[in-house]
Amino acid sequence: MTQVSDASASTGFDALYGLEALELTPDLGRAQLRVQDKHKQPFGLVHGGIYVAMAASLACQCTRAVVVSQGKTAAALANRTSFLRPVTAGTIHARAVRRHAGRTTWVWEVELTDDQGRLCVLTRMTVGIRDLPMS
Repeated sequence: MTQVSDASASTGFDALYGLEALELTPDLGRAQLRVQDKHKQPFGLVHGGIYVAMAASLACQCTRAVVVSQGKTAAALANRTSFLRPVTAGTIHARAVRRHAGRTTWVWEVELTDDQGRLCVLTRMTVGIRDLPMS
């Protein structure tokens, strides 16, 4: 199990929008995002792209943590996202559960909930396993 204890573990785009990884394991990932105005679309709701970015990042980070020792990396191939309830404030909580771990693809289900524990977004992520690029 890989535990991530501070937001400094986020880099690149994840750091830009503020994703905080909390737990990254081969079977489960947890992360959160404190909602800010920069995350909202013009009508005051968190933008759908934020949820998709959270789900993709969490599924890819958990997958990569396992396959990197095999000279592989992980990249999002597909997602199916259903937006069920808007979030306007507070914290978005993400929980990813691995449903399949194959040789070339892994499949994750990611639930994104609000501070009251209500399911707001449900995403199924397919992650591709690829060779690490040669330097």
